[in-house]
Amino acid sequence: MSVPKRSVLRGSRTRITAAGAALLALFAAGCSSASEDAANRSAPAAPENVVLVQSIRSLSNPYHANWAKGGEMFARSVGMPVQTLANEGDSQQQLNQIKSVLSGGSTVVLNVDPNTSSDTQAIVRAVQEAGGHVVTHWNKPDELAPADVGNGWVAHVTFDGRVGGYETAKALISAMGGSGGIIALQGILDNVPAKQRFAGLEKALQENPGVQLLDQQTAEWNRNKAFQVTQTLLAKHSGQVKGIWAANDDMALGALEALRAAGLAGQVPIVGNDAVPEALEAIQAGDSGYVATVSSDAYWQGAAGLALAYKAATGQYDVAAASPGDRAFYGEQFVITKDNVADFLTPPTEADLADDIADPLARNTGALE
Repeated sequence: MSVPKRSVLRGSRTRITAAGAALLALFAAGCSSASEDAANRSAPAAPENVVLVQSIRSLSNPYHANWAKGGEMFARSVGMPVQTLANEGDSQQQLNQIKSVLSGGSTVVLNVDPNTSSDTQAIVRAVQEAGGHVVTHWNKPDELAPADVGNGWVAHVTFDGRVGGYETAKALISAMGGSGGIIALQGILDNVPAKQRFAGLEKALQENPGVQLLDQQTAEWNRNKAFQVTQTLLAKHSGQVKGIWAANDDMALGALEALRAAGLAGQVPIVGNDAVPEALEAIQAGDSGYVATVSSDAYWQGAAGLALAYKAATGQYDVAAASPGDRAFYGEQFVITKDNVADFLTPPTEADLADDIADPLARNTGALE
């Protein structure tokens, strides 16, 4: 897959022609008339009656920290504050936090990364029943679609983790010379991206019989757990681990610390996913063995998701007129290696995200399968 430079990632929004014109018409329709679903949703909310909320796992996770910064950029663009709810991976706490905000009487605009797929239905139904608007990311049951719940569930955004898992696995295998044993660090096993990224790894392994998967364990997206798991697996498969595949960068960075502790840093290549700053710096430095990561642009997720829900709440976007492909879709992602890492090292500014805030669907690459 070709990898655009940062200027392409941030700048061009002209790749949609007829579809783009239809999209603009859809936003215009939202401005002129309020969309109502079967539950007779209320008229568009006045901005002063809207509360902006983003719900993430943890601000200590670099990916979610960048997501939150993206949401803050959108909030500043409309002159409003945003509440950030961090649940530290506790699903019940996440739902309780959201319900608490919903009980406040204002129109809630929520951008959320549910902890697991099984958490999504309770969250979106709570928002729907309270008259709010929500955009979800990454996790939802395969059989559940936004239209099944109502127009309060504005959209679901995810990324084809099979592509990311496959591309990073290919980069790892290339760095290993096409042979040797690897270990894999999985995310939370109920998470859609964890399942998909591992499926991408399995595809790459099928294509490269000279590489063997020695072991795989979940480290639950967590750096500290990944450090411990990697130490255990390095000892269990002493001298056999020639590469480490991790489903996200936080776990890959934990694995890197374990390699350093074992005196193996720079000798065993590693790959991750999410393009967090520390991973990008490691790729650029070139001496740690960090080979590749994938960017879904957490800043964009934070800004565009909140923008889309806000436009729906304030009548600027007609959810009822949206196609199924705009209600649940894949976003753009980019493979990052030493060849293009310089294009991704500088975080975006509010000006960089202005086009995405104006048109939150511009990075829609296609309907969920």
